[in-house]
Amino acid sequence: MAKQALILVDIQNDYFPQGKWPLVGADAAADNAVRLLNAFREAGDSVVYIRHEFTSSEAPFFTPGSEGAKLHPKILNRADEPVVLKHFVNSFRETELKSILDEQGIKELVIVGSMSHMCVDGITRAAADFGYTVTVIHDACASRDLEFNGITVPAAQVHAAFMSSLGFAYASVISTDEFLAANH
Repeated sequence: MAKQALILVDIQNDYFPQGKWPLVGADAAADNAVRLLNAFREAGDSVVYIRHEFTSSEAPFFTPGSEGAKLHPKILNRADEPVVLKHFVNSFRETELKSILDEQGIKELVIVGSMSHMCVDGITRAAADFGYTVTVIHDACASRDLEFNGITVPAAQVHAAFMSSLGFAYASVISTDEFLAANH
């Protein structure tokens, strides 16, 4: 049994240029996620997909049953790769994610996906709190510009701030190339 799992968080259509909530760098992040996915599959390591849907059709994106809430075509699961449906930022909240990982004896998580400042942050902190060893692949994650108190914070700064914070106490934060060179 593999002790390591790749977790692909919310790599869904609405986050791409034609979607309802496009992120800066979504395509480049997904391309790196594909490289990692291929390496994990080749090594026979576990892969788990997270897919977010809001419970209301009034949501700004990821509305139930919409095309935008589907996994992006670059990142489609195989029949033996579970997709965990969630309705909250934290991928562990009210989902079967922890049971899936525990059944496989997973101890280490490699996290990629979107958004850096929301669901990637949420799953990383929760996973560390559950005792998993966590690695976040920073260039396989994407974010967007945010606004606070009349100030626009560019996506690159949002992403850097969250990666810095996660790297301080919750995870090892490295690039796709660094991870692949060391692990696969």
